[in-house]
Amino acid sequence: MNVTLRTKPISGNRLSLYLDFYPAIPHPETGKLTRRDFLGLYLFEKPRTELERTHNKTTRQLAESIRSSRQLEVQAGRYGFLVKNDKPEERKDFLTWLKVQAEAEKQKKSIGSRNNWMSVYQHLSHYAKGALFVDELTEEFCKGFRKYLTTAKALNATKSSNATIAHNSAVGYFTIFKTALSRAVEEKLLEENPSQRVKRIKRKETQREFLSLAEVQALAKIDCDLPYLKKAALFSALTGLRYSDIAKLVWAEVRDDADGAYLRFRQKKTGSEETLPISGNARSLLGERGNETATIFPQLLYSSWQNQKLQEWCYKAGIMRPITFHAFRHTFATLQLQSGTDIYTVSKLLGHQDLSTTQIYAKIVNEQKRAAVNRISIEL
Repeated sequence: MNVTLRTKPISGNRLSLYLDFYPAIPHPETGKLTRRDFLGLYLFEKPRTELERTHNKTTRQLAESIRSSRQLEVQAGRYGFLVKNDKPEERKDFLTWLKVQAEAEKQKKSIGSRNNWMSVYQHLSHYAKGALFVDELTEEFCKGFRKYLTTAKALNATKSSNATIAHNSAVGYFTIFKTALSRAVEEKLLEENPSQRVKRIKRKETQREFLSLAEVQALAKIDCDLPYLKKAALFSALTGLRYSDIAKLVWAEVRDDADGAYLRFRQKKTGSEETLPISGNARSLLGERGNETATIFPQLLYSSWQNQKLQEWCYKAGIMRPITFHAFRHTFATLQLQSGTDIYTVSKLLGHQDLSTTQIYAKIVNEQKRAAVNRISIEL
């Protein structure tokens, strides 16, 4: 008894994958002999893009895994899989499709977004125990996955540990899951979005770590084992730029004129074009102008080792709490508001598209003011 993986041309430059049984096997309900078992999977006949090549590779791996399983089943005389496959269009593999979507993010979005999509794939695979077909995607399944992400039972499948998922990470993961389902509807993988009536996970307000002006000045006077990291971090504190935008900054985006220096760049996170004036202090950190296409901070590559060196630099300056690179962007926003810059201007300097995002910093400053006035009291 042989089970062979074969293809059949279908519309849209695609090949439908099916299993060929020789000799033919009987359907367990009708007794009718059959040679074919269509898997509801397809390949691109002539893949033109990296995405299509990735799809072909992962789909063929899945199909081969199914073939091996079917070989064992038919040798044992078990043909029950034919009953489940009466409607092959309902047995399309969702996990394989989602992995292809996660791989596609590599081509068009930031590292963070790419990793988040892959994390969703890993968590969903963990929750579904490694197999998930589109007909299993129901509203109840979506509610269950939502609960999985927001409870202690949701182990961090992206790491080999029992660490639970941070609440706001769960918010992002479930949002991506709902986005993926909407995309699946657009691509006609699903007839309707089963998560449409399932509420999103509500984001919790998190504490934003920032540095005082005295702490920034202390850091400026202390050497860092990675001088380029020190310059980049202080540049963020003076401009409010994100790590992702500093890491890709090239000289062509730095303009020097009689009125002072400014940046003309596209935000990596939002894709919006920005014009950002920078102080002479910030401009001096960049040094002498180089080739227009040259990256200003070529050594700035995200790594745990670099993060460790950042923390060690802070410790040397007497700052003992955990500090990330993003804290320098928070520092810029907070110091601007403390010095009297209006919230609308700060919002524009940060490149925020929604003023409510900037208001988080205003709340921090107001709390500081309240704490300051309460330090002085008299007995009445």
